[in-house]
Formats: sequence, structure tokens, C-alpha cells
Amino acid sequence: MIYGITLILLALLAPPEGPSPVCGPEWTGLFAPVQPRMGRYEVCPIGEDRPAGFQYADSEQLEALDAFGTAGSFSRDRLVQLFGGRRVTITRGWRLDGSRFESITLLTPYPDPTLTRLNPGTLAIRWISARP
Repeated sequence: MIYGITLILLALLAPPEGPSPVCGPEWTGLFAPVQPRMGRYEVCPIGEDRPAGFQYADSEQLEALDAFGTAGSFSRDRLVQLFGGRRVTITRGWRLDGSRFESITLLTPYPDPTLTRLNPGTLAIRWISARP
């Protein structure tokens, strides 16, 4: 009985498998254009460094403002203060699946939505468009 309860507790406390935190409007509103002219954006933290199925270019190290760009609504001042001169590893990739084209930008580390702490994982910014 004791072992059964212990196993149940361990199963409940174990982190969920698959991609970690969920994509949401708080991420997309911060780091993507509000109304893209074409396609749509998804922004979310991911569990893996490089999702499978994409063709990737070499990674590079950029200053925070260069890595996150100017399209989002985030505070540039807070982002610069948060990173404090630390560089961001950025990797870009793409894939074509039938009529769907997807571009991905991976940023490590990344800020939380409040821009108060850095997370060690990877933030994925995806642009998805259906080809005519």
C-alpha cells in the first residue's frame, strides 16, 4: 500500500512529457507582430533545443535587442536591463510541408513574459503560412 501511494505521488509530481509551457497570446503579443500581413505567428517556450523536421542554419550569438527585433510590444529598456550585456543564441530554420511553409527562430536564453527573469530554455517564434 505504501509503495502504491509513493508511485502515485511520484507520477503526479513528475513533469509532463512533451513540449513544456504552452504557447499563448502573452508570448505572441510580446515577441511577434500584432497583425502580420501574411500568415500567423506562434511564440512559445519549448522543451527541446531544435524541433525535428526543420532545415537549420548555423547558430549565432546576438545582443538581446538584435535577437528579439522590433516587431513585438515588449519594453526594449527592460529587455536590455534583464540581459545585462549577455548574448542570446539564435538559430533560424524552415520547413515546407505540402502547401504549408513554416519559419522558426529559436532563442536561448529567453525572458519570462514579465521581463523579470531569464529562463535557461529555448523560446520558439514560428511564422506559419499556407502557400496558394
